Amino acid sequence: MQMPAPDARIMERRAQVASRLRAVLSPGAVIDDPVATRAYECDALTAYKCPPLAVVLPSSTQEVAAALRVCHEEGVPVVPRGSGTSLAGGALPTADSVVLGVARLNRVLETSPEDRFIRVEAGRTNLSVTGAVEGLGFFYAPDPSSQLACAIAGNVAMNSGGAHCLKYGVTTNNLLGVTLVTMEGEVLEIGGAHMDPAGLDLLGAICGSEGQLGVVTEATLRILPKPEGAMPVLVGFDDPVTAGACVSGIIEAGVLPVAIEFMDRPCIRATEAFAGAGYPDCEALLIVEVEGSEGEIEEQLGAIEAVARRHDPVELRRAKTPEEAAAIWLGRKSAFGAMGQLGDYMCLDGTIPVSELPRVLGRIEALSREYGLEVANVFHAGDGNMHPLILFDANADGQLERCEALGAEILRLCVEVGGCLTGEHGVGVEKRDLMGVQFGEGDLEMQMRVKDVFDPGWLLNPAKVFPLGASEGRRA
Repeated sequence: MQMPAPDARIMERRAQVASRLRAVLSPGAVIDDPVATRAYECDALTAYKCPPLAVVLPSSTQEVAAALRVCHEEGVPVVPRGSGTSLAGGALPTADSVVLGVARLNRVLETSPEDRFIRVEAGRTNLSVTGAVEGLGFFYAPDPSSQLACAIAGNVAMNSGGAHCLKYGVTTNNLLGVTLVTMEGEVLEIGGAHMDPAGLDLLGAICGSEGQLGVVTEATLRILPKPEGAMPVLVGFDDPVTAGACVSGIIEAGVLPVAIEFMDRPCIRATEAFAGAGYPDCEALLIVEVEGSEGEIEEQLGAIEAVARRHDPVELRRAKTPEEAAAIWLGRKSAFGAMGQLGDYMCLDGTIPVSELPRVLGRIEALSREYGLEVANVFHAGDGNMHPLILFDANADGQLERCEALGAEILRLCVEVGGCLTGEHGVGVEKRDLMGVQFGEGDLEMQMRVKDVFDPGWLLNPAKVFPLGASEGRRA
């Protein structure tokens, strides 16, 4: 994976840039010691690393604007960063860039249960948004697996989803407005605490734009009343393809669970050793959760269990208590951390039509044998958002390159069957050079023209999203 060479003129002005940033920010907000900046050299895609020129940690929208104005005047690229949980290299710095972290922007600014919204600073973690309103009987629906740590800023940047996006949608379906700071330091208010603002859908362009258009410092989010009840059922199968067919059968039956999650044997074993959730020893399992009143839950689970039985499950277990429900979810929420104990892995994010799950799972298994690398599957099966985890040894010669080649094959497969390159992790650097697989030259040109308007100098989040040759040619 190639990154652009640093601009020698910027590197020579390192001390000057840091001095100017210190002059406009609070004490302690600028980090330029080469050792200290290494803490920001990568995000959760740890295969690629590069310490930045400097790091700034503003405490307000006004400080974000001041820092961006300095960087714009100096011609220094800026890499926005939330909590650094990106799995696609979305916050990977270049050596001549300033990382702008929003972790200190973490306040709740306004809560309105009557109008069903909450306005927060973008550094606030996903799970803590629900924590701020659950006492009022509400919750925030998008729930990435990293929700304990990931920031709303990153959720907006990558249009993140989570286990419950099957019913409630992803970030864009729950985002009402943002405060956005442009590269020139202009503060824009887009959308707000109301539905469908007039004019162009700029909010739709910003959500999922991966820090290419501006830095989000505040977000107005839709909150929803907590359901009366929720209950999952766990279904085990003797092969992953049958599990995929069961998912298709549930959707075809017209049942809309709140979540359908998939795990195969490598992931089951890892999570069981890590979390002790009590999963069966099988080749694949589904966690299917429904919600509503007691009668609604019973009716939905009955329909799901009827579909599951037609696929000869090796285990069919309905949670009977909140404690049993929590145990079923424990392993799934621990999956990525558990897999990390086995070694290095790369987590993909292609999305496919649900009906193609059996075919794609079978092909991934064949590709795994062909490349000689184990692939574990854990993903949001209900909306076809695949998360193959390719296991490799980063210290073994050639294994990273083989892992990248296998990942590219899997992502091409997703597009081939009618899906797309990413469902919630974003493009970042991981899928940057595969954009031409999904988009034609005209499509990419139109996307880049949008960036031209917001960031004419192409200083925001360099070397991400667009093929490197195209983006570097536009940079001032």
